[in-house]
Amino acid sequence: MPRMGRIVLPNYPHHVVQRGHNRQVVFAAEQDYQRYVSDLRELKDVFGVKVYAYCLMTNHVHLLLAPGEAISGLGQLMKALAARATRYRNRLEGRTGTLWESRYKSSVVESDAYLLTCCRYIELNPVRARMVAEAGDYPWSSYRTRVTDQSDSDWLDMDPCFFALGDTPERRRIRYMEFMRQAVPSSELDLIRAALQRGQLTGSARFVDEIERIQGLRVELRGQGRPRRNPGK
Repeated sequence: MPRMGRIVLPNYPHHVVQRGHNRQVVFAAEQDYQRYVSDLRELKDVFGVKVYAYCLMTNHVHLLLAPGEAISGLGQLMKALAARATRYRNRLEGRTGTLWESRYKSSVVESDAYLLTCCRYIELNPVRARMVAEAGDYPWSSYRTRVTDQSDSDWLDMDPCFFALGDTPERRRIRYMEFMRQAVPSSELDLIRAALQRGQLTGSARFVDEIERIQGLRVELRGQGRPRRNPGK
């Protein structure tokens, strides 16, 4: 069966996952995580890509990214991130070869209904993996940056749906923390996972119709349902 072409759209968020080659460990020490986050902060501006959420797991990364008008920026960012991490690890371990799978997975996300939902999915990865009890206990995701008033927290991008959570930064942080503590329905998890695995859209049937008009082709939606209404909506 031929591989499905990747759908990339300007100014839309994309849920992206890249795994280590043969699921090998890509972050073995604290400095590995630090370097990746530092590279992400630097390269997002180089390639004109917004970063809404991230989570670095031991052998893969979850990112929520939005390219600008130049959609090539998304692929260029992912290629540059992978290349830097590979060169670093190869130099450190005196090895050659690839560190990552050749093709990352991605799914275009419906902003209004699913952006916050995907952020929550990404930032709760360490909790679902039983690595930590709460999202705030994990240092290598966007959650701490989002809910704490840190001097270096302004590099994470804000979609209008975040501003809709409250009229002050403190109110927005409180509402987002409440959102994170809500029970996550299994249907929500299944929909996000299936869309990502199959390279489909993370959104409603209406969203699929909208993208079909933009793309001028049939886009199959696998899975039904809609997440709970976002807080602040």
